[in-house]
Amino acid sequence: MSQLHVRAEPGSVAPVVLLPGDPDRATFIAETLLDSPRLYNQHRHLLGYTGRYRGLEVSVQTTGMGCPSMAIVAEEVIRLGARRLVRIGTCGAIAPQVAPGDLVVATASVPNDGTTRQYLGHVPYAPVADFAVTQALRAAAESTGRRTHTGLVQTDDAFYAVSRNDVAAMAGRGVLGVEMEASALFTLGALRGVSTGCMLVVSNHIGDESMLATDQLREAVLDMVTATLDAAVELEGERS
Repeated sequence: MSQLHVRAEPGSVAPVVLLPGDPDRATFIAETLLDSPRLYNQHRHLLGYTGRYRGLEVSVQTTGMGCPSMAIVAEEVIRLGARRLVRIGTCGAIAPQVAPGDLVVATASVPNDGTTRQYLGHVPYAPVADFAVTQALRAAAESTGRRTHTGLVQTDDAFYAVSRNDVAAMAGRGVLGVEMEASALFTLGALRGVSTGCMLVVSNHIGDESMLATDQLREAVLDMVTATLDAAVELEGERS
């Protein structure tokens, strides 16, 4: 056992890791987009796969929901050799110009969560994504033809706490959407010296119980993940 939760053997996790929350989404990505994917972890159903995309070795690692789970997984895959970590998931729209099916590339996150506060001893902090990763993600997202927004998201602990009454004030502060993991990832990127990014599919408007149809969400997720993988390939090409 190499780590407590991500029980992968040394060398089985690639330097580039995509981080979906949902284990079924991790399996879908591995089986649909990666060449010769191999399962390296299934402990606690935190499914992790490594394969190749356009020749680049890539891992797809489940994080579960929320910052505490994200922080555990991110810490452990970094110990296993990850050097570029990108969250891929969904968010609820806050800004009026953001609609279900759109893509959001997060530049930074309002850290409305307990995990970052514990890491930082309650010192005020602004968790930001790596600039080069964000640039590459934005360019790749725009190439999909989907409407793409780049800017601030908010990370919350409580999925049902934000209501329609909160939307106007949050939008006034420049928040594009709400999700549950980015602030912890960005904070750990700074603390552990790795590059991080985040791309999201908008699943609904906050306060509206209707969600993007399942088939439409699946198509949007596929576009998001393909764009993220293409961005990873471009970044590795620039480095070499």
